[in-house]
Amino acid sequence: MISDIWRLAQQVKVRQRVIVTAITYFRCVCTRKSMAEYDPCLVAPACLYLASKVEESTVQTRHLVFYIKMMCVVTGSDDKYRFEFKYILEMEMKLLEALNYYLVVLHPYCPLLLLLQDAGITDLTQFAWGLVNDTYKMDLILIYPPYMSALACIYIASVLKGKDTTSWFEELHVDMNILKNISMEILDLYDTYKIDPNRGL
Repeated sequence: MISDIWRLAQQVKVRQRVIVTAITYFRCVCTRKSMAEYDPCLVAPACLYLASKVEESTVQTRHLVFYIKMMCVVTGSDDKYRFEFKYILEMEMKLLEALNYYLVVLHPYCPLLLLLQDAGITDLTQFAWGLVNDTYKMDLILIYPPYMSALACIYIASVLKGKDTTSWFEELHVDMNILKNISMEILDLYDTYKIDPNRGL
């Protein structure tokens, strides 16, 4: 379903922040509610719709429904009948309840930029940013604070690109065991899919 959110978001042309917020909402709902009660095929577009409102990049429901139906035609799915805007709007209300009306999502992107600047390794920005993007394919956003995910991505980027950041990490007084565990989880994702972290997912 996460990949469906990415594909749909690319079709409706929303900002990256909207996409990652939608993915975070989807993961939160999946941990709190049964997928027997909440149909994931409706939850995913409703999360994107809600995230577009929250991130002030509103997508019109009819455009969302149009692109969902187009994706159903391309994939040969018979689910077209389920994707009417009234169902997405109803699911939006259910999502709000499932999320306890708490819609604020803190992402690792701002801490990443600040930490890279503080470390003086802004040349790793693009690589570390790609690593942060890939963390949304996991549950890290729900488990660790955003700055820890950002630090783990900086750690991986600095190791893979041969930058010595040992003294900078020591100055931060961060628990390196936790940081290394997060880094290993990220690297396990790449290992699972047999992908080179330098190229991303």
